[in-house]
Amino acid sequence: LCAQGAEVIEMRGTPRGERIWFNPVGLAVAPGTTLRFVNRDPANSHTATAYHSDFFDRAARIPDGAAPWNSDYLLPDDSFGVTLEVPGVYDYYCLPHEMAGMVGRIVVGRPSDAGWRGEARDTGDLPEAALRAFPAVEAILDRGRIDSEATR
Repeated sequence: LCAQGAEVIEMRGTPRGERIWFNPVGLAVAPGTTLRFVNRDPANSHTATAYHSDFFDRAARIPDGAAPWNSDYLLPDDSFGVTLEVPGVYDYYCLPHEMAGMVGRIVVGRPSDAGWRGEARDTGDLPEAALRAFPAVEAILDRGRIDSEATR
């Protein structure tokens, strides 16, 4: 697990927008870690949005009791921060690019932590590209970080 502090997750894209992604797509962190989402895509705006009913009436894919987040649209070089305290698996997406599989997964803590909530079940409301793009929780825990290129 990464030490407490700030971790950067970049929003990336090819120059003409054929591919867009979060990097890393999977990250293991300790409770209390701050994540900074930074838009490094010169051609697109992106969001970092937790799957949660507070935002666009989506089924929750974050631990119970965790605060959901939505960065709103970030223009190139804009950033947004969120601190994750509750142990478990957090899935998030880019609002305009979810259909293209622009999603990510953060694992906070370990399955042995009190209150841990594992991976959300498929509720049938995610595009197939998004479901395929989530790295396995076990792989994130084993490696600590999964870069997007490794999943494509």
